[in-house]
Amino acid sequence: MGEAEFEPNVMVAAGQSALAEQSAMVAQEMRLSTPGGRYQVSWDDTGSATALGQLPFFAEFLDVSGVFERWVTNCPMAYTSPNAPDRKDVLGTWLLSILDGQWRYAHITGLRGDSVAPGILGMNKIVSDESLRRGLKHLAPALDRGPETERPAREAQLAKTTTWMDQALMESVPDVNCQRPS
Repeated sequence: MGEAEFEPNVMVAAGQSALAEQSAMVAQEMRLSTPGGRYQVSWDDTGSATALGQLPFFAEFLDVSGVFERWVTNCPMAYTSPNAPDRKDVLGTWLLSILDGQWRYAHITGLRGDSVAPGILGMNKIVSDESLRRGLKHLAPALDRGPETERPAREAQLAKTTTWMDQALMESVPDVNCQRPS
């Protein structure tokens, strides 16, 4: 529209200089400690956005706070088959699917091609939607299914599951006494 024909005034030149300086600072690499190890991350303003683009920063929070490792360690999920997926892979897939905004098991297939996200969380792989479904079924068994004689065992399992989840949630937030100022 002809803007190139005009010389920039002092304010425009200062703004362009500040933006160039900001871009140089943003382009610097940052080192992050994640459950999968240390990663170097650099910000690219020109790159396209992805749902898991902020994952390294969130993974650093999980690593520094120990929340993810405690969540995996204290999870009551147990497999007996040697072919069963690793507990960290099941829970990590669940976490990644939630962070990606997925609400159906079938959507997990879209994550399976990601080779970076599992490494950031220290996982071996993203498990299939059926493996995740079976794993979560172990954590929250249905009370209305099965013989009535097994109901107390299912209730005990459910209580154990909810206790684990409640404890994991409470460990992820600080114990702050929230009182209104007078």
